Amino acid sequence: MQYISTRGQIQDISFKEAVMMGLADDGGLLLPASIPTLTAGDIAALGKMAYPELALRIISLFVEGIPAADLKGLINRSYATFSHDEVTPVVHQNGLYVLELFHGPTLAFKDVALQFLGNLFEYLLREQGAKMNILGATSGDTGSAAIYGVRGKENINIFILHPHQKVSPIQELQMTTVTDPNVFNLAIRGTFDDGQRIVKEIFGDLEFKSNLSLGAVNSINWARVLAQVVYYFYAFGRVQKETGCREVYFSVPTGNFGDIFAGYIAKRMGLPIRRLILATNENDILSRFVGHGDYSIADVVETPAPSMDIQLASNFERYLYYLLDGNTARVRQCMADFAATGKLDFDASLQERVGRDFLSGSATRSETLATIREFYQATGYVLDPHTAIGVKVGKEQAGGECPLICLATAHPAKFGDAVQEAIGTSPQMPESLSGIEQRDRRCEIIDATTDEVRRFVEQHAR
Repeated sequence: MQYISTRGQIQDISFKEAVMMGLADDGGLLLPASIPTLTAGDIAALGKMAYPELALRIISLFVEGIPAADLKGLINRSYATFSHDEVTPVVHQNGLYVLELFHGPTLAFKDVALQFLGNLFEYLLREQGAKMNILGATSGDTGSAAIYGVRGKENINIFILHPHQKVSPIQELQMTTVTDPNVFNLAIRGTFDDGQRIVKEIFGDLEFKSNLSLGAVNSINWARVLAQVVYYFYAFGRVQKETGCREVYFSVPTGNFGDIFAGYIAKRMGLPIRRLILATNENDILSRFVGHGDYSIADVVETPAPSMDIQLASNFERYLYYLLDGNTARVRQCMADFAATGKLDFDASLQERVGRDFLSGSATRSETLATIREFYQATGYVLDPHTAIGVKVGKEQAGGECPLICLATAHPAKFGDAVQEAIGTSPQMPESLSGIEQRDRRCEIIDATTDEVRRFVEQHAR
């Protein structure tokens, strides 16, 4: 399997090269040159597998150059850190299915990919006798999951930017209480979009990127998306076994388009998804795109679902590549236009194509809290705010002809204030968070400028 860039200037590189490159050197995002397709029989067989076995089968389709035994070992180590035997269990609640993605070390769906990516980085660096300085930005969950994925690992330093005082208290503590010497937390005086822009600008300096051996853990790294494709197949298999369904809906709370793009890849591989339902909060650039062909930047609004407080969806370019039939010149022009104007408009024919894959909707603060409250009253099950948005939009958009699977992207304890406001009681605190407020912390607060971040990384890279 070879990899290409959405912008056409990087072609025919290996999986290993794609993982280590992160952001393509031409500024685009890396994708497989072709997507393998599976038959109904293949999918039925996959649906019966345990999670690690299924992960090996799916990931192997996109990987070459890593012996099967080594890849199996990487996958097994990655998911041995999860607290649930099924890794990503599916539970039936109130007429819908909840895919629980929060049983990893940091209680968020990002663990599914970043435990794997951390082990993969360590494996490749050891093989190459190389070192890496990881640079990433987070709206809350990616940072802690990435840090837990590489803390203490050989030959790796990690620098994570988060918006100062714009993530939940638990999210901040999960990052800043990791004091391993290879971990650096940077709280920037700005938004997540500022952090994401800074990271892309630094990666765009190819000399700096090469000299410091920069690597990416944000969902710009293809391996992140690939690892997330697996749980769509897993969830479908479990729901099909229970219901005998031929198709399903997936409702995905998303701000950066990475998690739902993994579902889109699964759909292109043949997984029978009726529609992917894209759910946003008031930062609704993605739902406006799906519903009206309007992809335009607005001001970031702070909400009870801070991991979705995003206006610049970094994975959108990957979908744009497929929407434009792989025309890399058009992708380059669109991204240049967007950089210049902050907006893209899509004609009726393209909007119709988008509608074949996606439905969309958004939820306000009051609607999010009301969904948490009403779901709890009906079932006793506590949703985190992001999952609540997925449930609310999913129930509105899905037809009743096939099951609805909602992705539960984080444990409610990570957003205790919102849950407390919604249901009048705090969610049960997992053992992994016990006493986190008393742990030592390490974090630098800096201005949200590329020069400041570049200077810090250069001073502390080893």
